[in-house]
Order: sequence, then C-alpha cells, then structure tokens
Amino acid sequence: MSSGMPQTETPAIVACTVSRDVQNFDLLIEDMESALGEAWGDLGFTEALAFFGQAEAEPLQFIALAIDSADEGDLPLMGEIITQAKARGIKVILIAEDVTPAALHTLLRQGADEFVPYPLPEQELQAAIERLQAPAPAAAAPNQKQLQSGSQREGAVIVCHGLAGGTGSTTMAVNLAWELAALSEHEEPTVCLLDLDLQAGSAATYLDLPRRDAVMEMLGEPENMDEDLFGQALIPFQERLQVLTAPAEMVPLDLLSPEDITRVIALARSHFDFVVIDMPHTLVQWTETVLNLAHVYFALIELDMRSAQNALRLKRALQAEDLPFEKLRFALNRAPKFTDLTGKSRVKRMAESLGISIDLQLPDGGKQILQSCDHGLPLAVSAAKNPLRKEIAKLAASLHELGRSEAEAA
Repeated sequence: MSSGMPQTETPAIVACTVSRDVQNFDLLIEDMESALGEAWGDLGFTEALAFFGQAEAEPLQFIALAIDSADEGDLPLMGEIITQAKARGIKVILIAEDVTPAALHTLLRQGADEFVPYPLPEQELQAAIERLQAPAPAAAAPNQKQLQSGSQREGAVIVCHGLAGGTGSTTMAVNLAWELAALSEHEEPTVCLLDLDLQAGSAATYLDLPRRDAVMEMLGEPENMDEDLFGQALIPFQERLQVLTAPAEMVPLDLLSPEDITRVIALARSHFDFVVIDMPHTLVQWTETVLNLAHVYFALIELDMRSAQNALRLKRALQAEDLPFEKLRFALNRAPKFTDLTGKSRVKRMAESLGISIDLQLPDGGKQILQSCDHGLPLAVSAAKNPLRKEIAKLAASLHELGRSEAEAA
C-alpha cells in the first residue's frame, strides 16, 4: 500500500571518493559536498573494484582516488582501480599527499585524467570536475600526418642496431631522431622514427606515446600498404617528429617479409628528409634489406666481452654471405672518459682484436638517461646538458650537414 506522504527522491550517485580512509582527507569531503551535494559516495579500495561491476555504478561519472605515502605499497591495486574505472568510461581524479614523483608518474600513466595535490588548493577540485565534464573536443582525423600524395623525397636512412641487450640502441635512435627534428627554429628537417623491433620495441615508451591499432592493421595487410595507411599508423611527438611505434601486441619478427620492409622504408623516405630506424637485436630475414637500404648503420656495443663476441659473430655472418659489412659504423656506448687512459687502451685493443673501427664513442649519461626514458622525454627536453645528449646533438648536426652537402652536390 502506498503512503500518502510525499516521497523524497535520493539523488543518483555520480561520483565517489576512493581511499583507505576518507576521514584522512577532510578537505576533500568538504569540496565534494560543495561541488556535488549528496550525489556522491565513499568507497574503500577493494570495495571500489566490486562496486564498478554493479548496476548502481552505471550513473558514475568520476572517482576521486585519494592516496598518501602509506598507500605507495599498494600501487598495483591503485593501478587496477584506475584501469577498471577507465574500462567502464569512469573518469579518474588523482588526489595525492606526500607521494613520490615515481608513484605519481606510474598512476598517471595508468590513465588518471586529472591530478590535484592534497591539501586541495581552493576551488581546484571544482575546476578539475569542470574540466572532466566539459565537452570533448572534436576528434582529430585518424590520419594525423597528412602525407602528400606523390612525394618524391629521397630521405636518408639511419639505422641503430644494438649488438647486445642494454647497449642503448633505442635511446640512441629516439634522441638522434629528435635532435634531427629540432636542429633549429629556422631549419627543421622532417624526420620519421621507425621502431622495427616488433616484439620488444620501446620507442613509444621513451616518448610516452600510445601504441596505435593502426600499426597492426598496416603491418597485417602489407600488400595494401599505401600513403594513407602509413600516415594513419604514424603518431606525432610534439608536432616535430613522426613515429611508427612497435605494435601493441608481441608479434613474430618474420611477420614482415623483405619486400614489406622495403615498402615501409620507401614510403618513409619519399615523405621525410631523415628516416631513423631502431632494429631488433636479432638478425632476421629482412636485416639484409635494411642494411642495403641504410646510408648509415650504427652497431652499438659496450666495452665488454659479450659485445665483442657478438660483434665478431656479426662480422663473420655478414662476410660469409658477402654482405656489406663495411657499412657498419661501430658506436661504443658508455665509453671511457678522456682522462681514463686505461679505458682508452682497452678500446684500442678491442678494435684491433676484432678488426673493426670504432667510429663513435658515446659517454655514459648516468642516471639521467633512465629517468628521461621513464618520463617519456628526449634528453634535449629533460637533461639538455647531459654529456650523452651533447654528443648525440653533435652527431645529428654532422649528419644533417653531410646530407645537405650531398644534396647540393647532386
């Protein structure tokens, strides 16, 4: 039997705080009440994961994930909360107090939409909510890089190939590509970075770029590869550098044939002044293709036995197949300092024993290299005075000057 009394309608819950104990964030409680009245709730960490799957969660627009230093041991759980929320179209505002930058970076990379420090600055939570609720801008066309049809450039191909794990080939490729793209305000060659390490490529990570499904679509239909497909697969970094990332999924290295690789590089060369390629450590059926197309092929090594053995193996393999071993330019990463005479002597003995010339010696950039890679920024942006960055910048300038001289001579 219905009552004759008027029924009070409970407002739908459109937001929730998610925390270990919301009473530790009293200012957040006040700001949530001010912004949403009674249309919000509070959940614990494990409660949130269960709540997302319930019908009551359907009206939820966002969560305010509030953490402090005591929660850093549960970062995987925090990341799972963000992932599950994003999978259901729920926005995430990260509220953090006394949390390390590394932890913040991890959670923001997981997909948090907004970050507000605690104690909350006045009106900052309201501003973050308004940004979340603002209409999304019109989506950019899938082909963010409009490739000019019929372009006939003859871009230079520069390859980086690490002969052992950790020799810095991706760091070299990413930073060399950026230095070429940002030589000066008045002179910016067009540059494309191709991450051909299809299984473990990390150029996307080093530049904090998403991995597009269009990459796999293009690689999966190489016979249909054209300017449109290639352009859709590229993603820009700071509007200067175009990047073909490795696929989001791990795929076989022989997914592409030598003919497919030739087509990819030809497309890149016809539209860009420089094409920088990061190669897998493994020799594959199309390594010969890239070697033959390369104008400069950097083989990165370190001053250790594994690099020496792998360099010798590579030399024997190429010479046995009558391939152009002379194209390789050996680059020694973490080279000894100028004053390290013992180290310099070891470099000389290594080159003599292998019968190679070490054409480039790159200094040890220290912890800044790892930090730059983790933050998804080139060294020129995150650590411009780093000695490794300076050496790569010099190399980029010399390669550009060499390319310009050859163009003028032609």
